[in-house]
Amino acid sequence: MWEQTYFPIAHSLLWSSIVAALPIAALLYAIGVKRVTAWKSSVLGLVAAVIVACAAYRMPVGLAVNSALYGAAFGIFPIFWVIYWAILLYRLTVDTGNFEILKESIGQLTSDRSLQALLIAFAFGAFLEGAAGFGTPVAVAAAILGGLGFSAFYAAGICLLANTAPVAFGSLAIPLVTLAATTGLPLDALSKQVGRLCAPVSLFIPAYLVIVMGGRSAFRRVWPAALLCGASFAATQFAISNFVGPYLTDILSSLAAVVSLVALLRFWRPAGTERTGNTFRPAQLLRAWSPYLLLVVFILAWSSHSAQFLLNQASVSFGWPGLHNQIQRIPPVVNQAGPYAAIYRFRYLAEAGTACAFATIASAALLRVGPIRFVRLAFDSARQLRFAFASITAVLALAFVMNYSGATATLGLAFAATGKAFPYFSAMLGWLGVFLTGSDTSSNALFGGLQQVTAHRLGLSPVLTASTNSAGGVMGKMISLQSISVAAAAAGLKADEEPRLFRFTLKHSLFLASVVGGLAMIYAYA
Repeated sequence: MWEQTYFPIAHSLLWSSIVAALPIAALLYAIGVKRVTAWKSSVLGLVAAVIVACAAYRMPVGLAVNSALYGAAFGIFPIFWVIYWAILLYRLTVDTGNFEILKESIGQLTSDRSLQALLIAFAFGAFLEGAAGFGTPVAVAAAILGGLGFSAFYAAGICLLANTAPVAFGSLAIPLVTLAATTGLPLDALSKQVGRLCAPVSLFIPAYLVIVMGGRSAFRRVWPAALLCGASFAATQFAISNFVGPYLTDILSSLAAVVSLVALLRFWRPAGTERTGNTFRPAQLLRAWSPYLLLVVFILAWSSHSAQFLLNQASVSFGWPGLHNQIQRIPPVVNQAGPYAAIYRFRYLAEAGTACAFATIASAALLRVGPIRFVRLAFDSARQLRFAFASITAVLALAFVMNYSGATATLGLAFAATGKAFPYFSAMLGWLGVFLTGSDTSSNALFGGLQQVTAHRLGLSPVLTASTNSAGGVMGKMISLQSISVAAAAAGLKADEEPRLFRFTLKHSLFLASVVGGLAMIYAYA
């Protein structure tokens, strides 16, 4: 069994951290400075990660290769699985002509671009995040905004920014369930603390979106809607997470935002806009929205405890060959030395992507799309997502190589060395984890234990630091290369525009993560 080391360079945390960060630096330099496409940047980062793992950390080549393959497999299933079916569902609505009705029905509710973004990117996207997560809200919302006439760049960018407030409670609170399982901390305590961190941010995110889209003049035009949307979402998010539990937090918060916006638009509209009359029959509207209604129905059915219990019976789990329990983790990353598990769970029926697949097939039948036409659309969708597929698999492989080599733990220990400023850097550590893995769930699994151990060493609340990991990680979602590739593909953005999209979201991501870190400092010491 190979034993990890966290100070491979001159037994120095500083020099070891610099070397550990080289794969991330290579990736950021490629996409942010040299403007290399996301998938090529991901491959470059993966190559750098393997070199650092083998040369600096003395990781056996076989373990490095197997950890990369393990990460790539996780990127394919379940992550790419749900993305593919979400895009195919969108292509189905476009090909049948129903997307035109769908987008015009939204346009008749309001013709204002800012309000359309609040309804689709923020409110409807949050609902999809709460029900499914794993790329579904960005893929679906970006496609809808693109169809409404938004430029491909802003459709992608706005959806990435909007997909922040709900992520910690996404997929029926899977990130927090994972965090509780990893740390042994009470789920209800984590739910309360994450709610207290996320609700203040959720309060101003809608206004922030509007200002990013159109500046202060746009906010002055729609401020009642932006404030009402944020207040209704944040208040519900705080109340449900603190007094009910984490599972339905996103779903109820998003519904509160949708209902409040629709109610407001019945008697108020921005200056210079008009609400046109409904020109569609109820049957037409029901048919146009049926694919997404079916998506919601299938996902909610799939998410029930009884359904998950039955569907998981068909799942297959196995230790990844040549990696499972072949590496030993040691303190201070863990409380006591032990083998590093590598269990791959092939939940081919229980995953949200499978629910999306059934919704897509049911939609094809309802819309009377023949088998040959459906297969053609399926191949077209696969071709559209080929670069996103390469990016997702490469960056997950990079993350897993860093995890199993010990490089990620080195970076975590560097953050832990910040002492009294650690509550702030707890958010940045979670941010880093989501940037690397594209998942708040994975970031919590990766750094949750380290947050807990460090909190005990510094005399801080482990519930606070672990919760800050999750809340801060939320803000890294918009810069993860998986999310960028998904948003770009869904909005129809060209691959060479992905670096520009990354630079656009990076400054917002850093700012919002710093806000969460500042809140954590207040909760820790004020």
